[in-house]
Amino acid sequence: MTTRRRWVRWIPLGVAFVVFLIDQYVKNWVVATLPEGETVPVLGEFLQWHFVRNPGAAFSLASGSTWIFTILASAVVVVIIWQIRQLGSRSWAIFLGLLLGGTLGNLFDRLTRAPGFPEGHVIDFISTPWMWLGFPEGIYNIADIAIVSSMVIFVLVTLLGLPIDGSPRVRKGDAAADSAVEPEVDEPVAASDTPDHTTEQDPAGTDETPQTEEPR
Repeated sequence: MTTRRRWVRWIPLGVAFVVFLIDQYVKNWVVATLPEGETVPVLGEFLQWHFVRNPGAAFSLASGSTWIFTILASAVVVVIIWQIRQLGSRSWAIFLGLLLGGTLGNLFDRLTRAPGFPEGHVIDFISTPWMWLGFPEGIYNIADIAIVSSMVIFVLVTLLGLPIDGSPRVRKGDAAADSAVEPEVDEPVAASDTPDHTTEQDPAGTDETPQTEEPR
């Protein structure tokens, strides 16, 4: 393992740690400061605080299946940690770090907050009504932002064809050029023009060299 790959593997852990700390700090501030269920304008209708306890998925979706999301989030964490072993790309490292940090932030809520393990409710508080274009408004948190940001990075690295192990990217043009190169063929050795002066023998073992008649 190269030093660079060993260093890259620490990026997702560092990113996840920062995301998790910020997410939990802000959530604790929300619980201690904001009135639950009320809207507090920050930038008019562009940005509002609206503290709710979410039993469902991100953006307050699929309420009533808390324990299922707890299992899924735990599985995602295991898969991410397994993928970190293959890391060699910084872009993939940031993607995995954001996804890991966001997943851990919401999973921690489900494991520790009311009504209790493993069905704790996630603290959501960010409201942006303009963003939903008439659809039911979703309220979210810092962990959700990290997860969505990781998905954007995932789409980009996939479209760019960046390998997770950091190996050089193979472009389609280069691959086509390599396949178009014809293999070298050894040229046949030309036959020698020098006549063979070896004496041929007949089946009986006598020389076939013609004998000249002596003049009479």
